Amino acid sequence: MSTLPATEHVRLSLNENPFGPSPRVLDAISSSLMDISRYAGEDVARLRAALSAEHEIAPEQIVLGEVLNTFGLYLAAQDGPGREFLYSAPGYTALVDAVRPAGGKAIAIPLDDRLGNDLGAFLRRTTAETRAVYLVNPHNPTGIVEDSEHFLDVVAELSQRTLVLVDEAYLDFLPDARERSTARLLREGARVVVFRTFAKLHGLAGLGLGYALAPPDLSKAMREIGVGEFFTLNRLGLVAANASLNDRAFLDTMRGSIRAERDAWHALFERLGVRYTDSQANFVFFDAGRPHQVVASRLASRGIDVGRAHPPLDNWVRISIGIARHNEFARQAVAEVLHDR
Repeated sequence: MSTLPATEHVRLSLNENPFGPSPRVLDAISSSLMDISRYAGEDVARLRAALSAEHEIAPEQIVLGEVLNTFGLYLAAQDGPGREFLYSAPGYTALVDAVRPAGGKAIAIPLDDRLGNDLGAFLRRTTAETRAVYLVNPHNPTGIVEDSEHFLDVVAELSQRTLVLVDEAYLDFLPDARERSTARLLREGARVVVFRTFAKLHGLAGLGLGYALAPPDLSKAMREIGVGEFFTLNRLGLVAANASLNDRAFLDTMRGSIRAERDAWHALFERLGVRYTDSQANFVFFDAGRPHQVVASRLASRGIDVGRAHPPLDNWVRISIGIARHNEFARQAVAEVLHDR
């Protein structure tokens, strides 16, 4: 049995970027420390301008902050209780958790045979009572990314019936993320809100900064209640985001590093003969052939934390990509746990 050095703990549970941010980010933060007594000002405008150029979206349509929950709560409260919010299950539940306190009705749409979003089921289930559809692409916890053109076609059709919320937290791990992004539909006037974050590829999870690209009426409504305004934002997060966006070479390196480690995990699953998804994110998802809690407990005893369970996929385990040393240790441990039947 392999053992973990006493000084190390392997956290592969929260889909963080273990390689950390760009050196330019650290330099920018260091240079800005003396200014943290001041509210953000020019940094807000600078980031909005950069994101506007990146996505070809008007600056006033950009809502800064990790605002998925806020949008959910607002939408659920706006029309009163009982309106339906459709989402893929199992999946990331931030929107579901946000709409329920305001009376929103969460409707789970099971994943398809690939363990991706069942887009056909969303089309069939969307009705006049549907307040919004929530899609995560690539999906969490499976990492499945949808065929680009088909996904855009379905989202465009759905947006003619209701508001579509698309969470693209992990899309930046794909080299063609810009072409895949539903921001294209928003530019064409579709009723789509696109959520992005600096917590994943950019390695800034600890600074809590993301953003939404939204139709003009929704972005205006958010501003009117103070969401994304300068006094709500972490100035160091803004500085870090600006610096990271300007280091394209670093981001390309990060994509390659994550892909190499993810490929090594997939090669292990092939050797072990276990089913796994074609994850394109910074985590892997596989069928351990036994209850999640058993595998997670045995790995925890070796100092390795993995993602939570995702019922009804009770035998499946999600493991975040860590640094190479931790991944190697974890792969050895997983092989031993799965061999010990």
